[in-house]
Amino acid sequence: MKQLAFLILALLLPVSLMANDRVVELNVTGQPPLNTNERMGFMDEVAKEALRRIGYQLKTLRLPAERGLVNSNRGVIDGEMSRVKGIDKNYKNLIRVPEKIMDWEFVGFSYQPLNLKYGWRDLSGKSVAHINGWKIFEINVPNTVEVSRTNNAKSLFNLLKRKRTDIVLYERWGGHFILHEMNMRDVKMCKHPLAVKEMFIYLHKKNKALVPLLAESIAKMKKDGSYQDLFNKFLMPYSDHAESVHESHI
Repeated sequence: MKQLAFLILALLLPVSLMANDRVVELNVTGQPPLNTNERMGFMDEVAKEALRRIGYQLKTLRLPAERGLVNSNRGVIDGEMSRVKGIDKNYKNLIRVPEKIMDWEFVGFSYQPLNLKYGWRDLSGKSVAHINGWKIFEINVPNTVEVSRTNNAKSLFNLLKRKRTDIVLYERWGGHFILHEMNMRDVKMCKHPLAVKEMFIYLHKKNKALVPLLAESIAKMKKDGSYQDLFNKFLMPYSDHAESVHESHI
């Protein structure tokens, strides 16, 4: 009987380990309300549910933006939760999940009223700050701009608070959250986004088989209303022009 018990245990053990191994670890760059350390932000919940539907669990970590890309490209971690289209041109081991996770609005925050109607060129002659490794800013901010870089969002907005920069460039939802947390009520957000970009999950090529499954899972969430429910719960409370965002985020 003991031998039979050991045999059954030996047969069951690999199955148990395989179940526990069905985890996808993604680096996150967003701040609340998009990502939280407890994986309870909007994108966390979307990725978590999309993975759950195909039999996987979500694990996240927060690395500096550039280091996260390097580690994802090396396969140290499974991938990135939110990056713009085209990042795989330079990080060739990453594969884009073709169904976007959401749109990000890249905007400017300043104590002074901002007119960025003509986009990036309106930054000329000003001092700006953004997070190191955010490629959209590194590529598009003009050479005529004085640029400061930080490794995290709080340090970024501290530069603005201490008047060390004229403008902070960041993502809209996270920016409003941080302004609330840091009690920076006099800061204004430019009503003209510098860019609105589709954001995608990227997986290391070792996870290639998951790419179409995860894309289909996200698409189904959008069709069955569960994606919209998460948007309403996690983002609408922070919306200052909810209707326009409501129409465009999917």
